[in-house]
Amino acid sequence: MYLGSHAINMDAKGRLAIPAKVRDQLAADCGGRLVVTAHHQERCLLIYPEPQWELLMPQVQKLPNMTKGARLLQRLLLGYATPLEMDANGRILLSPTLRDYAGLEKALMLVGQGQKLELWSEEAWFRWLDEAGEDEELPAEAQALNI
Repeated sequence: MYLGSHAINMDAKGRLAIPAKVRDQLAADCGGRLVVTAHHQERCLLIYPEPQWELLMPQVQKLPNMTKGARLLQRLLLGYATPLEMDANGRILLSPTLRDYAGLEKALMLVGQGQKLELWSEEAWFRWLDEAGEDEELPAEAQALNI
């Protein structure tokens, strides 16, 4: 499970170091082989351990593409999907295309989401937190949780 939030930095070439705790988990789960892609609803990136991506990809490919929403989901998730491998120092190199999609510059937030991670620009992350839930009502399943 990938949990927690981590403030990290990216250099001018697009390299970022995965925090040690997350890096160790990724090394155990997938040998450092990742797939990074665009989030379909927000301007952030999704980071999947390769085995998790291999479970998700066929499901996305099988979606009926007669609706605009399904085509958008396929185009973003599959079209931006980039296989990456952590180097010996636990760093990955993000392409300019991925960085541009998510508006990534130097200050980033790496956010655990259970089976995957999200990578946000720090500014966008804190803006999202400030705006989150303003007009959204929780689904019934979430309202039933005892947190």
